[in-house]
Amino acid sequence: MSTDSLYRTAALVKYNVILRLRDPAQLVSYLVTPMIFMVLFKPLYTKALGGGLVQTVTGQLVMFSVFAMAIVGNAIFVEREWRTWDRLRASRATRAELLIGKALPVFAVLMFQQTVLVVYGCLVVGMPVPRSIGLLALAMAVWGFTLMTMGSALATLVRSRGDLMMASDVGSIAISSIGGALLPVSLMPGWAQAVAPFSPGYWGLGMIRSAVEGRTADTLRPALVCLGIALVAGTFASYRLARGWGRSRLV
Repeated sequence: MSTDSLYRTAALVKYNVILRLRDPAQLVSYLVTPMIFMVLFKPLYTKALGGGLVQTVTGQLVMFSVFAMAIVGNAIFVEREWRTWDRLRASRATRAELLIGKALPVFAVLMFQQTVLVVYGCLVVGMPVPRSIGLLALAMAVWGFTLMTMGSALATLVRSRGDLMMASDVGSIAISSIGGALLPVSLMPGWAQAVAPFSPGYWGLGMIRSAVEGRTADTLRPALVCLGIALVAGTFASYRLARGWGRSRLV
């Protein structure tokens, strides 16, 4: 990457960091709410499930990290509201530089959210300290990347901020609950157990839970599935953005 390219990318990253810092309300909500739920659900999971502390923390982490797709969607959708995406495309910045400049701050937000909730889970809820910090960091990075691409793809489909929030909220509840974030899949009805593997939340939860418990092989398999989902969603989002998504009409 040339010096000019690095300079343009850094400028875009700075611009998007400023946008995120000016609107921290969503992130605060998606941090405080799971913290409250972890404390409230701890007695239930502890009594109903032997050693349910990992489920208590990872379930809420996955659920509210999926909700954080709304942050990703807003980061992309704001360019349509302001009619600025085509202006950015008309600049000297390449499409890759534009996407990197938009993605890095959002990815940092997702990683920050997950890290804070894991630390809170260990210090306050009592979840055992993860056996391999490196393995857990890898799992969180894969999950954050998956959510980032899914949120980006969603933002290129909806036609208003209201549609974005509705799709994000309903989709987040469906993805996380069917994936086992609220109730272990083994305790769900038969039809839900059959549907669960089709939910990205199922693979994300399995990956992060296995990483917390230090099971490398059980972490890598769902990680590959999540990366496959991310590849499909990211390719779709990139295609939509390249085809003039930011104009007055979606194409």
